[in-house]
Amino acid sequence: MNPEEVDDQMVLISQYYPDGIYSQFVPEQGAVANSKPRRRRKKNKGDRGGAADGVMRKRKLSEEQVNMLERSFGSEHKLESERKDRLAAELGLDPRQVAVWFQNRRARWKSKKLEEEYSKLKSEHETAVVEKCRLETELLKLKEQLQEAEKEIHRLSERWDGVSSNSPSSSFSMEAMEPPFLGEFGWRD
Repeated sequence: MNPEEVDDQMVLISQYYPDGIYSQFVPEQGAVANSKPRRRRKKNKGDRGGAADGVMRKRKLSEEQVNMLERSFGSEHKLESERKDRLAAELGLDPRQVAVWFQNRRARWKSKKLEEEYSKLKSEHETAVVEKCRLETELLKLKEQLQEAEKEIHRLSERWDGVSSNSPSSSFSMEAMEPPFLGEFGWRD
């Protein structure tokens, strides 16, 4: 957009909005040109071997140091200042480095613990889902059996009503109907 188009648009905007509002939307001319470029942090490419700014480069712990720190972590996850100083002296490390190692180790331990708990809960959930499906299937089968039993009861009831209405005497006893009635359903003990 050239400067003339910007001026035309600002005049158009100024007609619709009260004084000052449109200036919030459009930066002043020359403001972009006067803005300072951002500074970039310089990367330190040299001095890999030692004390560049008076700070020693972090070095990797030896296997023996790691083993001793792991044993110490196994006995107690928290690190008191006396213990930290003692470990640092024994291992020839800075106490701050020991403290950071313990902090990182606690974070890894906590993550591992969470992963194990998640796996356990996931397994229990999957077991519960399988059991739920099994119970739902069993429920459907039982509902089906119940419907069949209700149909059979209804059928026998209609037969009974037909027998009793055709019978001249009402002395017909229920005992006569019980064995086939129970036998057809196949009741199990």
